[in-house]
Amino acid sequence: MSEHDAPRVVRPVRNQLSLQPTDLEALVPDEHPVRAIWTLVERLDLSAFYDEIASRGSNAGRPATDPAVLLALWLFANSEGVGSARLLERLCERDAPYRWICGGVPVNHHTLADFRVEHGKKLDRLMTQVLAALMKEGVVQLRRVAQDGMKVRASAGAASFRRRQSLERCRKEAEEQVRKLRREIESDPSASTKRVQAAKERAAQARLDAVEAALAEVEVVEKQRVERDEKKPSDARRRGEIRVSTTDAESRVMKMADGGFRPAYNVQFATDESGVIVGTDVTNNGTDQPHVVPMLDEIRRRTGETPREYLVDGGFVTLDNIEAIAERGATPYAPLPKPKSKAVDPHAPKRNDTPAIGAWRVRMGTEDAKRVYVQRGVLAERTNADLRVHRRLDRLNVRGLVKVKTIVLLAAISFNIMRLIASRLSA
Repeated sequence: MSEHDAPRVVRPVRNQLSLQPTDLEALVPDEHPVRAIWTLVERLDLSAFYDEIASRGSNAGRPATDPAVLLALWLFANSEGVGSARLLERLCERDAPYRWICGGVPVNHHTLADFRVEHGKKLDRLMTQVLAALMKEGVVQLRRVAQDGMKVRASAGAASFRRRQSLERCRKEAEEQVRKLRREIESDPSASTKRVQAAKERAAQARLDAVEAALAEVEVVEKQRVERDEKKPSDARRRGEIRVSTTDAESRVMKMADGGFRPAYNVQFATDESGVIVGTDVTNNGTDQPHVVPMLDEIRRRTGETPREYLVDGGFVTLDNIEAIAERGATPYAPLPKPKSKAVDPHAPKRNDTPAIGAWRVRMGTEDAKRVYVQRGVLAERTNADLRVHRRLDRLNVRGLVKVKTIVLLAAISFNIMRLIASRLSA
């Protein structure tokens, strides 16, 4: 083939300069969900976020990043299953909806991560605000509420759990390492060496702090075990040594949905029959039984009301819990424990039953109760599946109970806001 027959193609020229005007409004369609999220954020009372900003008027200092922008970014990110601050930073540079929220405001992963975990109390109030809006529009009526829990993998390795003796040994080693690095910094006047040694000292100090936090948590666990064992017969008390993680001292080894045991937190949700989350709680107690009364109080605190019907599975069932649900004015729907003998009718009231317990036994034997209880799986397990799969609440990337609670609150607020948007669109 001759030179005259060579194919003509347009080749890239990457060293040329070009001006590209961008209209952010034109990049996002009018019906895009991000616009609805931003509209709702603008209507929320964010005064608590703005009150903490020190940069005011003619005071020195750079302006703060608008909290409304950071909140909208995280809400929209949660709706798309994005839980990483670094990934969210890249999306703000690359994807049109995130760029539209920013509107030219620069954000980085440090700002995004700090905002998400440092405003737990404010997010708690936002959760109540969103619920109030849903109740005002008649979406939430608290006629039927189901509670369920799910174990979420903690940011801690199984090998990080150690006994008290091992933790004491680790503390001595960490203290010695810190002292050694401080002596090296004092003995070497070189500035570059000091910077390297100072970085090593900070890392060693962080290790020491983590070990001391684990030792402090051992004391807490020991006290809790003593209190529990006082209520149990001697043959039912736990004998194993207490182990606490040096990575996340507040996490606990729990039995997961697949039957395995891993470090986790117990995340509790209460879901209204409208599909809205009306209560959240996070604990490091692996059993569900102690969480019924706190969740009822949580719903009352947020909504000012008590559900008329309350649905829980067998993991929550104790006679005290059934009694507590009834005392608060709700009708309990929960499976009856399997009787030891086939000759015993589980739906017949027993001699020592209170009126509430006897009524519960009789109720669960009726066809109406069976039709009601079927809704528990539809409500509670659907919520858990949505949060685990679509909002990536399957593994935590923060440590400590306080930070985990903020992650869960943010996921619940995003979940409820999408429900609110869907109800408005359908109306």
